[in-house]
Amino acid sequence: MTALDFTPAPGAAPLSRMVRAQAGAEIRAVLRNGEQLLLTLIIPVLVLAGFAAIPLLEVPGRRVDFIAPGVLALAVMSTAFTGQAIATGFERRYGVLKRLGATPLPRSGLLLAKTLAVVAVEALQIAVLAAVALALGWRPQGDPLWALVLVLAGTAAFSGLALLMAGTLRAEATLAAANLVYLVMLGLGGVVVPVSAFPHALRVLVELLPITALTGGLRAVLAHGAGLPVRELLVLLAWAVATIALAARTFRWE
Repeated sequence: MTALDFTPAPGAAPLSRMVRAQAGAEIRAVLRNGEQLLLTLIIPVLVLAGFAAIPLLEVPGRRVDFIAPGVLALAVMSTAFTGQAIATGFERRYGVLKRLGATPLPRSGLLLAKTLAVVAVEALQIAVLAAVALALGWRPQGDPLWALVLVLAGTAAFSGLALLMAGTLRAEATLAAANLVYLVMLGLGGVVVPVSAFPHALRVLVELLPITALTGGLRAVLAHGAGLPVRELLVLLAWAVATIALAARTFRWE
């Protein structure tokens, strides 16, 4: 008869299991937070339904075809940038990140878990917004693969900007700055107002914003059936590389 071995065997769980557990906790935290849910889902739905139905502004083509790609870009920004910046900033202030740093979960695993949570919430947002837009008469064109590439590049760009802000500013400053940037990009990023409506000097600067690149790229693919918008993709990748590199150098965990 084989003797049972009750010798303690301490050790961390496999990295994949730790990442899945942390990602699940991040997702539940977002879905339980009323303010986060308002920012990530309810506001984009209201913008989509309101601007598609009410002729407040003159836009090229059908209103729903113009507004739907912009609202998808807005949803990505609200989750990957605004929501993540605010949540991470307060996690740093209250010592949550410091305590997580003392667990077997490595920092790379924590960042991966946060990224997976962002992508999961974005998938939910896109599904809901696409359903609402289709009910309003939206008929998307183009290859959805190119739209997915743009969404992933936009997620990387906005996540890098969020971590850069949350890792260097105080939590209250992050809250104010993230909401201000959200409103500025909503107004200038081509989401509801065509970029062509701005003066030329302002338009040159606006076209370099990540939200403008994501909105313009998604609109080119989904509204006009274009191929992969290379210029817009390069703008998003440039933002992603620059912000992630700066965040890696300046991020403070305490």
